[in-house]
Amino acid sequence: MDFRLSEEHEALRASVREFARDVVAPVIGGHYERHTFPYEVVAQMGKMGLFGLPFPEEHGGMGGDYFALCLALEELARVDSSVAITLEAAVSLGAMPIYRFGTDEQRARWLPKLLSGEALAGFGLTEPGTGSDAAGTATRAVLDGDEWVINGSKAFITNSGTDITALVTVTAVTGVRADGTKELSTIIVPSGTPGFTVAPGYSKVGWCASDTHELTFDDCRVPAENLLGERGRGFAQFLRILDEGRIAIAALSVGLAQGCVDESIRYATERHAFGRPIGDNQAIQFKIADMERRAYTSRLAYYDAAARMLAGADFKRHAAIAKLHASESAVDNAREATQIHGGYGFMNEFPVARFWRDSKILEIGEGTSEVQRMIIARDLGL
Repeated sequence: MDFRLSEEHEALRASVREFARDVVAPVIGGHYERHTFPYEVVAQMGKMGLFGLPFPEEHGGMGGDYFALCLALEELARVDSSVAITLEAAVSLGAMPIYRFGTDEQRARWLPKLLSGEALAGFGLTEPGTGSDAAGTATRAVLDGDEWVINGSKAFITNSGTDITALVTVTAVTGVRADGTKELSTIIVPSGTPGFTVAPGYSKVGWCASDTHELTFDDCRVPAENLLGERGRGFAQFLRILDEGRIAIAALSVGLAQGCVDESIRYATERHAFGRPIGDNQAIQFKIADMERRAYTSRLAYYDAAARMLAGADFKRHAAIAKLHASESAVDNAREATQIHGGYGFMNEFPVARFWRDSKILEIGEGTSEVQRMIIARDLGL
């Protein structure tokens, strides 16, 4: 077992770290306060090839792997989570379903722009009345001749309303099985389709420079060939996508947790009280030591889950463990970093204030902490 990075992965991590420090950090605070989407940052991420990291070159990707994406997410989130979640959702929730389940025609049409970062895609799963009960999907799609007619709504959908959003993949009930259960399928809905309405952006506690909207579908018609994957396999498809995405969210959480360590060390060495740096105090030292412990162990957990996934082994439980541990570590580290900064930690000009606001959603998005515990327990046979 060797957790040392390859030369390629180490070079990627170093380049993304430099990008986050030199390009993202100077501008993200302003976007965060204005609740504006950082198009200029996203464009540069596209030129770096970040949106194409885990995809084959034949589709316009970089020929890397999913672990490479996770490393990039960790380094971005050490500086800002809005930018990191934009990349995570664009790749694992936006482009990945089309790559995994799309036809050759769908891949040829959508992947080149998605993998270059010229366009973004959303993943329309969550609904206002269902939350964690994804199987309770109420959105419906009826086949009328050679068109799907979609009616329903989706909530909290990332990358769904930017100026460069090209499509949203929507889960919908397309029939009833012989046993009376819902038949769920996944359908591609291009932006601008009549009957597809994007509501104004949410006013959020955190991730204030990312794009999130509620979506409604009112007799929205798309061609029958926009069905993504096999009809009736939508539930299995999005479970696979979410399992992978949990590793990515774990990596993002580790980035935030490590960013809290970085900022706390910086502040503890610069801030003086009673004639000496506050970092000389054992109480502060112990807080930072525990923060580093949480970030370190969370990193090992997502490294392991990613390795299992790439080896073709079962990774569901390990992805859930990584996501659960890393997200809760991020919340704990953000709280402690804010405490170390004292009153300054409550001021938005300090990165830890952003980290604190951004951390809580990590215990909710792509499966709550309670859902992760359910997955772990079930996989243990309970």
